[in-house]
Parts: sequence; C-alpha cells; structure tokens
Amino acid sequence: MAKYELVVALVLSLSLFRLTSAGDPDILTDFVAPNGTNVDGNFFTYTGMRSLVGFNSPTTVTVTKASLKEFPALDGQSVSFAVLEFPAGSVNPPHTHPRGSELLFLIYGSLEVGFVDTTNKLFTQTLQTGDMFIFPKGLVHYQYNFNQTDLAVAVSAFGSASAGTVSVPVTVFGTNIDDGILAKSFNTNVSTIEALKAGLTPPPTKA
Repeated sequence: MAKYELVVALVLSLSLFRLTSAGDPDILTDFVAPNGTNVDGNFFTYTGMRSLVGFNSPTTVTVTKASLKEFPALDGQSVSFAVLEFPAGSVNPPHTHPRGSELLFLIYGSLEVGFVDTTNKLFTQTLQTGDMFIFPKGLVHYQYNFNQTDLAVAVSAFGSASAGTVSVPVTVFGTNIDDGILAKSFNTNVSTIEALKAGLTPPPTKA
C-alpha cells in the first residue's frame, strides 16, 4: 500500500489533464470568484484529497471528487478531477457524464472498462496499472474490478468543471417512472420491475 500512496501523491501533484473536448463556456476573465471572496492562494487550493493519504481500503466503490461543487475555483476552467477506489470484485454501474468526457488513468490494479456509442456498439478494454482510457462525452460507460482479491485505484479528469453523473440503473429504476411503462419498455412484467426497484433500495439503517 505504501507504493500506492506514493503514486497517489505523485499523481495529485501533477497538473490536471485539460481535455480537448471541454464542455464549459469560455470566460472573459482570468478566473471566476464569488462576490465577496477574498482571493488569495487559499482560493486556488483544494485539500479534499488529503483523506486519501494513509486511507483504509473501501468496502464499496468510492469516488472522491474535486469538481465545481467541492472546489469553486474550477468555475470557468473546464476541468475537474476524481479519484476512484474499487474494492475487489466491485463495479461502477453504467452511467454517463452529460457535460464532459472522462480521461481515466489507472494507477493501481486492473480494471475492465467499456462504453457504448450512439450506434449501440460496445467498446471494451482490460486496463493494467499505468494505462489510460477515454470515455467520450455523454456516452454510457462502466468500470469493473474483476480481481477478486485486490483493489484497483484510478484517477479521472473531466472536460468540465461540472461534468455531472447520470446513473443508468438509478435513473431508470430509482425514480418515479411508472412501473407499467417500464414493464412495456423492457418487454417484461410489473413484478420483475418491482423486484429490480427493490434491489436498488438500500436496507434501513440499524440503530
């Protein structure tokens, strides 16, 4: 794990990848600061990734973000950042980022990744430590740690300060779309839809 922590430290010290497919509008100033903000070096500094140093391995897929929401200095800069931690055998379910492409850099372990284009063609790859993979803007994609004994860790840069995330399972089955409409859409019955929805509902928290 010490080697992993060193790699994380090195990666976090690098400049963020600026993607050519940036989706944010250009700004007419050097940077954007909220009204009343006392702008100094602190405004341009984000310390939220310190939690990754000396971390405990997560039990579920964990995403630590530095996007506009967490780091206001990114406003207008067309870039954001995330560290993704995958426990053994875990999957980041199919999802999209509607406002930016994603450039993933695998810094530890191995991952199966894939995306589907607008012709419904699936592109997949098995990544090893040191590999990079691009997920084009707005396309459905996933990541899967097929290793059953070791975690995987990746760093992703996005071509937007607020790329957004739309989870396919949650959007389809975790919202208020009528069960009958979903049953017809998937050529199944309402009971099956209800079972799928139940699987997405987290169990009640125990006291």
